[in-house]
Amino acid sequence: MENTHYINSNLLSIDTIQSIILEEKKLALSEESVANINNCRTYLDDKMKSNDKPIYGINTGFGSLYNVKISNDNLTKLQENLIKSHACGTGEEVPEAIVKIMLLLKIQSLSYGHSGIQLVTVQRLVDMYNYHILPVIYTLGSLGASGDLAPLAHLALPLIGEGEAYMDGLRQPSFKILKKMNWQPIQMQSKEGLALLNGTQFMSAYGVYILLKSSKLSYLADLIGTISLEGFDGRIEPFNELIHLIRPHKGQIETAQRLTEFLEDSEIIAQSKKHVQDPYSFRCMPQVHGASKDTIDYVKKVFRTEINSVTDNPNIFVGEDEIISGGNFHGQPLALGFDFLGIALAELGSISERRTYQLISGLRNLPAFLVDDPGLNSGFMIPQYTAASIVSQNKQLATPASIDSIVSSNGQEDHVSMGANAATKTLRIVDNLERILAIELMNASQALEFRRPLKSSAFIEMFIKSYREEVPFVKEDRILHYDIENTIAFLQSFQIELED
Repeated sequence: MENTHYINSNLLSIDTIQSIILEEKKLALSEESVANINNCRTYLDDKMKSNDKPIYGINTGFGSLYNVKISNDNLTKLQENLIKSHACGTGEEVPEAIVKIMLLLKIQSLSYGHSGIQLVTVQRLVDMYNYHILPVIYTLGSLGASGDLAPLAHLALPLIGEGEAYMDGLRQPSFKILKKMNWQPIQMQSKEGLALLNGTQFMSAYGVYILLKSSKLSYLADLIGTISLEGFDGRIEPFNELIHLIRPHKGQIETAQRLTEFLEDSEIIAQSKKHVQDPYSFRCMPQVHGASKDTIDYVKKVFRTEINSVTDNPNIFVGEDEIISGGNFHGQPLALGFDFLGIALAELGSISERRTYQLISGLRNLPAFLVDDPGLNSGFMIPQYTAASIVSQNKQLATPASIDSIVSSNGQEDHVSMGANAATKTLRIVDNLERILAIELMNASQALEFRRPLKSSAFIEMFIKSYREEVPFVKEDRILHYDIENTIAFLQSFQIELED
């Protein structure tokens, strides 16, 4: 079928996920995935018939109740109770775009045939994705250790006709949606509740979403930083490849190359300079932006591994005739990755705000606060305040979550990753970075006009021309809140192609 992505064992990349979403592709299970799911379920059913021993989560209680044996007659009730009792999320709702990624990643993880899930259950998740039926999930409630229990419980509730979901843009009880779709609630079998709830798909979906946005903002930080350099009448020598080849960090080299390309044929950069050096926020863009690029690349590798993994528990190995209870649901790799990424993104915002500050300071023949008749006009004085406040909030948000832990489940789950909290705060950091860069672009584009009649490079001039259609030059004071919001919208609409 055209415009369909088949779930299979091929490695799923972050770039592939972006194309699935942007192209609004439907999902379908491949023959390989169907066979894997069915073979594992058949194995588990046969094992249950021939084995009376307690197997964690399959015929026992959960967490610290692992020693409580459950009769076969109550196994469906056990799994349904698990889903309902764990749906304890609270706080803000998870953005719909992230919920959709959660569904995709849960389907992918279950398709490998190590979870004991029914085919009908996975197919229902596929149908929910394809019909854009998105469960209501909350941001607070996961410790990121036994997987994302509370968020994934809310993801699973519509399968049994419980909870709420969005359909056709309307939030409604799940049982009404099942009725509209002529679907029956799924009758949960042994192990299925755990297969659905144990897993890292909440953290992983946030990671995919944030990484896609981070890559774009990393590019825009380079571009907007270059426009600021032009507005500040900066020098190009610090981007000479000879400097970077003797300190060959990958991101540093890439940044210097990109800045040089952005400046190609610029009249402003080519004119003679009165000053010998630029401040660090301009001169050290390759070193600072580059370090953040390298961090993004590292975190991408962590999440690329995670989204192609089985993260529920226990794990079933049909070929080896083993059912093993372990800890693949523990979010430590993701928690550390989020914390590292949050710090790197906060630094992109920090250096951006410093460039904004330099531009409004009345240096290099620029008017104070980048406006004619300063005094009567405050110009760009206060947007820098706004950027500074956001930068400081990002510093606070960048405090690592992964260094925290708290005991749960009566001491059975005695070390947790706090990866879910790391995920939600890193999303706030990346959204804040977008706002900081928008404010820098407002200042940089304003400063550029004071370098006329000289022109920057053809690419930068084209970018600024497009931007000016949304946000005009500031001749005298106006309400700059609207300019900030329109600049954010402009950056969000700007399309770039980036390799995963």
